[in-house]
Amino acid sequence: MLPNRAFLGVLALALLSPLAHAEQALRIKSLQRCGDLLATDRQEWCLQVRGLGEKVPRLRLGDKTLPAKAVQRSEGGLRLQLSRDEHRSAPLWLEDGSRVSNPVWLSLNGSHVLAAGPDEVAKNMDGLTTYLDLISLLIEESHDGLEEARRLAQKYDAEVVGAIAPLNVYQLRLPVKNLTERDALVLRIGSETSVDAVVVEESAPERGEEAEAARQPARKPQKNSEEWAANRFMDAVSYYQRRIPASDSPIETQPVRIGVIERNVDFDAPDFADYLGACPDGKPRTCLYARDADEPDNHGSTVAGILAAHWDKGGNTGFLRGLDKASNGFEVIVERNSDAGITANIAASVNLVEDGVRVLNWSWGIHRVGTRNIEGDEIDSLVRSNIAMSGYEELLEEFFLWLRNEHPDVLVINSAGNGSSYSGRDEYRLPSSFITEQLLVVGGHQRSKRENLAIDDPAYAVKRDSSNVDMRVDITAAACARASTRHVDASGDVHCGTSYATPLVTGIVAAMLSINPQLQPEQVRMLLRRSAMTIGGDYDFEPMDAEDLTAPILPSERNYELSDKDVGRSARLDMQKALDLAVQSLDRVR
Repeated sequence: MLPNRAFLGVLALALLSPLAHAEQALRIKSLQRCGDLLATDRQEWCLQVRGLGEKVPRLRLGDKTLPAKAVQRSEGGLRLQLSRDEHRSAPLWLEDGSRVSNPVWLSLNGSHVLAAGPDEVAKNMDGLTTYLDLISLLIEESHDGLEEARRLAQKYDAEVVGAIAPLNVYQLRLPVKNLTERDALVLRIGSETSVDAVVVEESAPERGEEAEAARQPARKPQKNSEEWAANRFMDAVSYYQRRIPASDSPIETQPVRIGVIERNVDFDAPDFADYLGACPDGKPRTCLYARDADEPDNHGSTVAGILAAHWDKGGNTGFLRGLDKASNGFEVIVERNSDAGITANIAASVNLVEDGVRVLNWSWGIHRVGTRNIEGDEIDSLVRSNIAMSGYEELLEEFFLWLRNEHPDVLVINSAGNGSSYSGRDEYRLPSSFITEQLLVVGGHQRSKRENLAIDDPAYAVKRDSSNVDMRVDITAAACARASTRHVDASGDVHCGTSYATPLVTGIVAAMLSINPQLQPEQVRMLLRRSAMTIGGDYDFEPMDAEDLTAPILPSERNYELSDKDVGRSARLDMQKALDLAVQSLDRVR
């Protein structure tokens, strides 16, 4: 027994040695603001790192190597101090000898909010988890937001702990111990003349934002291409690769930055393994920045993979990655600020827009408690209470007003939702119900069971039963895709939902903007719908109560000589034709 014990002891020491650490993958699991979130000149950042050895690794921020004095060891990771005068927003990654971590986008803009810990939440009357002592105030624009938030904090013995300054939103920590005290204080603060709205954050144990829970597709695709053929995915990739560098009329494509509001991506999956470290210099290509996930089939990996996954390596296929040979590069930034729900989603979106993002992918949305689907049954997932929805509505309205005034060229692509409900009714669902040129809503379809049909036949694809519907949905795309996997050349499970239709539209919009960056949101919508194929069968009568999958195609959106028979039907994304119209729009500008 003694030799065995000695052997086990040596083995244990070996596993605990720095050499063993050096063999582990180096991954950034979390990157968040810490310390004083209101500080602007000098910011503190906390990193949680897997595979961290005894030696502090070298930190790279964009094209700069951070000085050793800016980095300190902390429990579970590293603590970083940066000056806004010396740095700009850029990807951050670690280098330790031959080991290189995943790059994470570090935004030096000032929008950050805190997430509640497990001891800072409670169950409300609707059975939802609600933040106990953290709320956000939307201050009237006639007031200095920070000054007024501090005045209110002093009056109510609270503390200002976070902010989305461009929206005049400030987060307060209240001196309360239970929901009764919180609700009483929310009513008092909400009655202040300087307060436009109070945002109360809620969450629920959903397993994947907008993914369908415990749903299987009516027909499992063998490959992504079987579903994506309905949107001419491969035709679009081929068109971009051939048409863009065409010798008779070469197009100088522009780099495009895309923001994806998701938690993380699994960089141990073959789909993303070559995105570690710096994006290669000298040859433009798709770049991906994200925190590292534990599993390859998580929501963020699937959404981001539809945009950026390496081809023929794992379960997914990235549309933008397929354009690398002809494009001037795409930057896909996966970012969620913190786990503070919808408020954090908006904080991340504001930072990314200020960092130059042209397209935002929002594969998320929420329904009000009591929302009923088109069959009259109550929706029981992704729901929030009336008090939370009221605050979210005001917050989203302020975001889109800011977007229109300060960044009118940015387009938000939002999933319609999977509740078999109405996407456009503001008493039911957010954010898809907002009417603005800068919000494009995507529904989901799937391949029909009919064989031997042309792709442009309206019966080639059918509405997915779970997809939300109505006039507010602008266009539909394939709802099913393969998830990433840890195994090379293996296919992951099928994931379905409007979450996965949304990045198909985000990808084609980014490609269109790379061809003609002068396109404005309303022009992009027009080109997408003008190029769209149709979906659905023939009706003796129009569907009642706006139950069409999308807004019907208008005569003005069609060329009668080509497709007058399709006027009035729902719109199905045609990725190849959309690119062709983008090229034509550029030719008209020339």
